Amino acid sequence: MSHLQRPTRPHRGRLRLAASALFVCAAAVLASAAVAEAATPVSVFPVPGGHVAAPSTQITIRGVPASQIGAVSVVGSQSGGHTGRLVGDSDGQGASFIPSKPFKAGETVTVQTSLDVVGGNAGTYSFTIANPAGAIPLAGVRPAPRVRNDITRFVSRPDLAPAAFTVTKRASASAAAGGDLFIGAQHGPVQNGPMIVGPYGGLIWFQNVPHNDTATDFNVQTYQGKKVLTWWQGNVSFAGTGDGVDEIYNSSYQHIATVKAANGVNSDLHEFTITGQNTALVTAYYPVIWNVPGAKGTTPRIVLDGVVQEIDIPTGLVLFQWDSLDHVPVTASYQPIPKNTGHPWDYFHLNSAQLIGNGDVIISSRDTWAVYDVSHQSGQTVWTLGGKASSFKMGNGASFAFQHDARLVSPTLMTVFDDGGGPPAVHKQSRGLTLRLDTTHMTASLVRQDDHAPPVLSFYEGSDQLLRNGDSLVGYGSQPWVTEFDSHGKTVFDGRFVDANTCYRAYRYQWTGTPTTSPAIGTRTSNGKTTVYASWNGATALARWQVLGGSSPSKLSVVASAGKAAFETPIALRRHSTYVAVRALDSRGHVLATSHTVKSS
Repeated sequence: MSHLQRPTRPHRGRLRLAASALFVCAAAVLASAAVAEAATPVSVFPVPGGHVAAPSTQITIRGVPASQIGAVSVVGSQSGGHTGRLVGDSDGQGASFIPSKPFKAGETVTVQTSLDVVGGNAGTYSFTIANPAGAIPLAGVRPAPRVRNDITRFVSRPDLAPAAFTVTKRASASAAAGGDLFIGAQHGPVQNGPMIVGPYGGLIWFQNVPHNDTATDFNVQTYQGKKVLTWWQGNVSFAGTGDGVDEIYNSSYQHIATVKAANGVNSDLHEFTITGQNTALVTAYYPVIWNVPGAKGTTPRIVLDGVVQEIDIPTGLVLFQWDSLDHVPVTASYQPIPKNTGHPWDYFHLNSAQLIGNGDVIISSRDTWAVYDVSHQSGQTVWTLGGKASSFKMGNGASFAFQHDARLVSPTLMTVFDDGGGPPAVHKQSRGLTLRLDTTHMTASLVRQDDHAPPVLSFYEGSDQLLRNGDSLVGYGSQPWVTEFDSHGKTVFDGRFVDANTCYRAYRYQWTGTPTTSPAIGTRTSNGKTTVYASWNGATALARWQVLGGSSPSKLSVVASAGKAAFETPIALRRHSTYVAVRALDSRGHVLATSHTVKSS
């Protein structure tokens, strides 16, 4: 296991990751040998002409091996020449120049290479360092109002107190066959964390995150050919953004890696996707001082730049970065400018990012009511769906507002969770949408919409997952509901948190978990009768329990057995045993693991 992140300064050991690691002087003369290798176009980030680079930015060069990059000259208009190191990406298709010192706010940085830079001029390009506006104030955890039975307690695991989830419509056979639910309550009320819930509502696994943290986007993904659990974990701000890290755990619930955003920003709660290339697509928010057009001319205000980064997981280097302020004007926003000049304006509110087959990135913006297809090479906008400047003609029922989780599920089909709640409320209820995109005639038409009964209106968050059987699993974000609809829009499963909790996204997958921990045991004795409570957090192969009892820890035999019942199974003993343990069995009766031995209470 390793804790992977990009350090604030290059670590000497990291330079050994690439034999091509170079020490580069800003005054270096471009090598003539590199000029001959300049035919391959390379992408660079920050993008040429960009205006929101952080003072601590690295300079990413993608498209050629580090050994073919040659010399790099980096000069700030105020800070002068910059020395640094060129560190190779783990895939051998690029490198990042890590400056030895930060740049100065507001200055122009000129980079000179011998490469064919996309958007550059004979290998030379420039970008501008932003004027940072400080950190976004954190809100901390705001527990949901307490109601009866809002948490689940376990005798065998008194340390766990997950938010209770109840099924209001039992899963149909097809829905149950689709697998387990992957959700995470964000407002306690006692503990937050990712949780796996069975198709009929029983808890399978829960992990409590540290106090004042929350977990979002709990997902099953593939990393290095194996199924893994992923989620974002950290603090939430008053702006509804996140300040945290992205976690990867294996199917035994062991920590594999922690992924961090780079270039002066922290990972945000809205997206953490592992791509087919085993890289990480993450989101972030960057507060900067930005000139905002107003009635009395242009006024500097604090504006949140929406950031998408692709991170090289082994090295922590940035492979791609997209900044909303470089590509989407603030005038595209439907979000009013705050009256208090000290409050940041979240004009864009980036909430999903998807790397698609042709290499482009699909980006959703809540506050411009639009989805963008952007070039992975240059960051330029290919098309805009919805909003004030849509490239598509929106058909009847196809328009959305304050949407989340835009996914291109085929070259012509997109799923979207249409919140519609704002404020202001644009729709009477939220809905899951499937749209057909015709990029030849540039039209968007409604294929299906899924509506909850009774109507539910979400003001933020939410998801729409197209399942393999054609069903759609809709998570209602700010509302506590998770609903599965079949291809005809019929509800085949409905569940919710018992309290008024929120869950950023909801997913359904087939899952096999094999914990390395031991089963847990607890006992209670009342009126001379003992009940043993058995649980094994995350074990999916568990089918039955055996209770081992005896007068001493060294003399135990089977005294009772029972089939597994949800997370914790109570097993009544016919006769009292001074010492007990529990043994977990699979469906064939094979022993999986045994708990430690305890003295009956």
